[in-house]
Amino acid sequence: MSNNESTNVGPEEDEAGKRAVLSKLVSLMRKLAEQGIDAQSCPPGQRSGLICPTCEGGDSGEKNLTLYIYPDGSSAKWSCRRKCGLKGVVQVDGKLVSKDPIEKVERKITVEGIKLEPLCDEIQDFFAARAISVKTLERNRVMQKRIGDEIMIAFAYWQRGELVSCKYRSLTKKFVQERNTRKILYGLDDIEKTSEIIIVEGEIDKLAMEEAGFLNCVSVADGAPVTVSSKEIPSEDKDTAFKYIWNCNDYLKKVSRIVLATDGDGPGQALAEELARRLGKERCWLVKWPKKSEDEHFKDANEVLMSKGPHLLKEAILNAEPYPIQGLFPFKDFFDEIDAYYHRTHGHEYGVSTGWKNLDNFYSVVPGELTVVTGIPNSGKSEWIDAMLCNLNHSVGWKFAFCSMENKVRDHGRKLLEKHVKKPFFDADYGRTVQRMSAEELDEGKQWLNDTFYLIRCEMDSLPSIEWVLERAKAAVLRYGIRGLVIDPYNELDHQRTPRQTETEYVSQMLTKIKRFSQHHSCHVWFVAHPKQLQHWDGSAPNLYDISGSAHFINKCDNGIIVHRNRDAKAGPLDLVQIGVRKVRNKVAGQIGDAYLCYDRATGLYSDSPVTPEIPERRPSNRY
Repeated sequence: MSNNESTNVGPEEDEAGKRAVLSKLVSLMRKLAEQGIDAQSCPPGQRSGLICPTCEGGDSGEKNLTLYIYPDGSSAKWSCRRKCGLKGVVQVDGKLVSKDPIEKVERKITVEGIKLEPLCDEIQDFFAARAISVKTLERNRVMQKRIGDEIMIAFAYWQRGELVSCKYRSLTKKFVQERNTRKILYGLDDIEKTSEIIIVEGEIDKLAMEEAGFLNCVSVADGAPVTVSSKEIPSEDKDTAFKYIWNCNDYLKKVSRIVLATDGDGPGQALAEELARRLGKERCWLVKWPKKSEDEHFKDANEVLMSKGPHLLKEAILNAEPYPIQGLFPFKDFFDEIDAYYHRTHGHEYGVSTGWKNLDNFYSVVPGELTVVTGIPNSGKSEWIDAMLCNLNHSVGWKFAFCSMENKVRDHGRKLLEKHVKKPFFDADYGRTVQRMSAEELDEGKQWLNDTFYLIRCEMDSLPSIEWVLERAKAAVLRYGIRGLVIDPYNELDHQRTPRQTETEYVSQMLTKIKRFSQHHSCHVWFVAHPKQLQHWDGSAPNLYDISGSAHFINKCDNGIIVHRNRDAKAGPLDLVQIGVRKVRNKVAGQIGDAYLCYDRATGLYSDSPVTPEIPERRPSNRY
């Protein structure tokens, strides 16, 4: 056997070696993930750049973490080039060697030690052009430093009379900071004994605030992030980008009002959000800089001072508004809506006529409300709702969705067509001669049906849940622009409850979901619910508390209506229908009372009754 033959590896051995390396890499990736390092896209044998899990790449999110995976997949090492100093080594068959950041010792600095000098005329002129006086510069101990051939402005960071850090800025806007010094807010000593403070984005903005009369102002130590982080706020020891906030916590925790006057650009607003997240939004106010032109606002405090003077800068700070908190609003946010409501300029928001003058005195249809309708079987609940929807379509053009499980589609379509065409679908004896709708009228009616109504029907063997119905109703709102939803009836839905949930609790949650849908989509919902089983019925109308299931049907609805058709010839006309409005939450929409309509069996139409019968008071009983 030749030397070449003796050193060659066979296919089986080569494949086994690959599998072994792959197995190690899988284990190594898992161990790296435990350290917060996602190395799935990092090939072995190469150095890869990643975002550091500790410092997150700073404000710019740079990939400063260098990761090296050994070719055989046995181990990996990493280090961060930023100040957090994260380093570590992990082995597949061993333990994590190190992951702690390098312990940095804070340097002690002095004015003499870092060679600070009084300001020269050139830098004083620079500040004068920015409307910053010599007096303000002296009080804030602004100095200069020569770095190479360049003179740089030195913003000294003091804490209780001790110089702890220094930041330098060239006239061409280059920034340098003293290494390994304590991170604090610029101007910290100015807020030691104040309950209200202002935070700005740069040292020059802090000086500008003083020109407007505000000494209780500090500036952040570093720049603004590009965007707001989507992650939770890191713990104090890992929140390196905002270390200056934690280091000043003794000062900040005593403050009751914090005005955030950061820059008006995207990063400035992101900085305001990050500060508010750490300081507590409930005690933060936000400054909106005045307009520079029709389409542009001033960027920061110094720009306002230079262009408009200290008075307008002061006004901008005094007009700061409470920092927005999700779910918490001042009433003035809704004044435009209230004004539109008062002047009735928002179309139908104050209620739409039902089409019957008798009923309009008690009930009108307001978008975004829930109406519960009940009545004994065969009292005409569904027929009355159908007739009202036809009226609404004819008067204001609304479209609707039906989730009507008790009706066959063809029968429901027939009833709606009769109300639209105002003729019966079939020839029949109605006690009078009524001409049947023609084929042409049927065709026109079918087009109207298709343009006006949409059907929510569960084609499966199981009953639909309320979540299933509302999901389809939402699609009908977005796709077809429906303004009303009919769910008829309650007992044809799937009402699966958790083992510990009572029917009352379930009904409450279900009605809450319906109301949220209704309000969010400005869609009126009619929900039909049957009363309890009849017992010793005396022929009178039920009440809302008779609805089977829970008193929440009346407690949670906006409107409660009882539909009752007379069945006793001795009590009055058999075509007389009582519409009992038993609850109206919004007094603009109506009031409690009874309206009477006449029902036409031939066409299914309702009309105002010319008379109001005397209805005997209902006696208490256990008939429902």
